[in-house]
This record gives sequence, structure tokens and C-alpha cells, in this order.
Amino acid sequence: MKVVSFLPAATKMIYDMGLQDHLYGVTFECPKEAHALPKIVRCILEGKNYTSIEIDRIFSASKAQGKSLYWVDDELLESISPDIVFTQDICEVCNIDTVCTETAVMKLSKQPKLVPLSPNNLQDVFECAITIAKALGKEEVALNYLAGLQKKTDDILDKLRANRAPLKRVMLMEWIEPIYNCGHWIPFQIAAAGGVDMLSNPAGDSIVNQWEKILKYNPQVLVVAPCGFDVSRSMEEMEILIQKPGWNDLEAVKNNQVYVADFDMFTQPSVGTLVEGIEALSCMFHPDIFKADERIGRKFLNYSEYKSQKVLANK
Repeated sequence: MKVVSFLPAATKMIYDMGLQDHLYGVTFECPKEAHALPKIVRCILEGKNYTSIEIDRIFSASKAQGKSLYWVDDELLESISPDIVFTQDICEVCNIDTVCTETAVMKLSKQPKLVPLSPNNLQDVFECAITIAKALGKEEVALNYLAGLQKKTDDILDKLRANRAPLKRVMLMEWIEPIYNCGHWIPFQIAAAGGVDMLSNPAGDSIVNQWEKILKYNPQVLVVAPCGFDVSRSMEEMEILIQKPGWNDLEAVKNNQVYVADFDMFTQPSVGTLVEGIEALSCMFHPDIFKADERIGRKFLNYSEYKSQKVLANK
């Protein structure tokens, strides 16, 4: 059975479950495991180093004109002749959507089965793994895969309860300029790690938040994880935030609890990466209880500590 994934999260779960022998094509931004596979989906932003505000403007202009940021290599897709195509309908910025996929698939001489994966909350993401494995006739593989990940989140919850950890007032930013709150499954990740984000939109789209609203909310912990940006890329734009009026008055800033994190732990909805996100968040919210291992520790940093170390290094 030949499979093509138009969704990085689906690609990641296919590899995590050991089902990659079925995979024949991916997108340009699929995870490193799939770099050797043909890239079926490309993007007009590919290879460019646009700022947050430039990306937002490009997307807004494309949407207003009824255009997509993505395109499909029709000849390559035809040559593969897939049996199944995994796609999504959550975000037009992050990945190609089902409508664009349907348009490309209509041109094929052999019509594959389209399997849309459009989770809204954390439980939906778990169920997406089952949907993928079931489509490949390997449902039991997904159940074993999920059982191990569920144990990790259960262990975090047990530790929070045993330590009577207080609920932390959190904000997680999905974008820097303009500032977007977090939505869909991320508020559920935050809850699983011992926090609450009252500016978030659980099971719904992230939306623009005004800075004044954030100042009034005054988060105890601030997590900056723009979609598509790793830590180093986000650090290039942190100056935008720290120059905002009232930045130094935020409780998160005063208490050195501003963190910058890799996007894939939050806005790439594969179960394994989201559980990594919960592990990382628990370390950010409750550093006195949870310590990041080397694997998780590479995926986020404390912004205040980083700046202090940099100042000392330059002296």
C-alpha cells in the first residue's frame, strides 16, 4: 500500500509507529526522518527568512485573493500513484488543506483515498494516530504506541497531585507579530502540565490578542513558541516583545519565567511531539518538581537565564 502524507504530523506519527515502509511522498516541511522521500507539497515561503509580520501579511494577502500558499507537484504525485493521501483542514498557513489536496487528486489517473486528519483537542490527536494505523490495517500498533505515551502524561499528573502543585497562570503565544494566543489542543497540553491559559481558545482557532489584554492578565509563566519556528528562530524576534511597554512589569518577566520553545511540541499535532510538549511545559511551570532530561532540555530555554549568561560571556 502506497501512502503520501501532506501533513508533517501524520508523517511523524507514521515513523513513530514504525509504518514508514508504506510512505512514498511527503511535504517540504516534514520531519527529518522523511528528508530522503520525494517532496510532493511545496510552499511559496519555502527557503525564505521572512519575519513574523511579513509572513502574516503574505498569508493575509493570499487569503484575500483566494490563493493558497501551497502547491502540489502533480507529475510527482502521478508517478507515485498513491493508494492513500493523508491531509488536514485545520490551518491554511501551517499546511496544505483538504480542498487544495482534492483539486490535485482530481487530476490523477488513479483516485486515492483521502484521509483528513483535523483534530481540535488533545484527545482528537490521539485518535488521529488510530485513524492512520487503521487506514494501513495496523490498528493494534497505534494502541500500543498510545499506551506508552498515555503513561507519560499520567505520571506527570500523579506527580503534580502528590506535590499538591498550584495551578500556574500561563500564556502560550503561537505568534509574535501580531501576537496570537494558543488554541486547539495546546490549552489541554497546558492543563496536563499543571497550568491554565485563560487567554487561550480550547478546541478552536488561535486569534490575535492585544498587548494591553496580556498586561492585564499578567501571566506567571510566558511561553513563546511561534508556529514553524524553533528556539533559535524565535530568539531573532524576541526583541519585538521586550520592547513593548510594560514588558518588565509582567510577573513572568520579574520571576524569570519567560521561555522560548520549539514549535513542533505544540503546533505540530503528532501525539509524540505533543507529549514532549507536556513534559517540557511541566518543567517550565514547576521547575522545583520536574527537571528536563537532555532530550527535552534541547527544545526550550529560559529566556532570562539565557540573556544573563550572554551578558556574562560578553564581559
